[in-house]
Amino acid sequence: MIYIHPRTDVLSQKIGEDTTIWQFCVILPDAQIGSNCNICAHVFIENDVVIGDNVTIKSGVQLWDGVTIENNVFIGPDVTFTNELIPRSKAHDTSKFKPTLVKKGASIGANATILPGLVIGEYSFIGAGSVITKDVPDYSLWYGNPATQKGYVTEEGVLLDMDKRDKNGVKHVLKIDKDDQVS
Repeated sequence: MIYIHPRTDVLSQKIGEDTTIWQFCVILPDAQIGSNCNICAHVFIENDVVIGDNVTIKSGVQLWDGVTIENNVFIGPDVTFTNELIPRSKAHDTSKFKPTLVKKGASIGANATILPGLVIGEYSFIGAGSVITKDVPDYSLWYGNPATQKGYVTEEGVLLDMDKRDKNGVKHVLKIDKDDQVS
């Protein structure tokens, strides 16, 4: 069952089962939202946006044309996405929009800003308040302004240093390490 709060403006019919959309959201007609998502209050989703399954989008997020969110992604409160590098008032040229992809399992902390045309890697973790200016590799931990890589993260959310050791000094092998061994 889909729950759409009565105080929303949801124009899209492309919403998966068991998704919840809370009050004061605006979702334009061509937006696609997967199953079992939680779209919190005060979220705006434009037309050319695709959201996968099991996604949480916290309050105050705007998803502009060209943003794709894969499955099992967490978007923290007030995360800011952009879709044009040099926006100008009253100059609406969609050919200048740059698509942004947030890959499966990624987590983006509160108030992070994501510049347009970037890929946020699988299971990566972006710290609160970070400004992302370049692609974020799979399983990597980024924070700061501008954000830089500070370590790695496991699929379960265990933070690792740059040597892939957890806070107890235990070294972890990530999927990206296994992929490198296969090639």
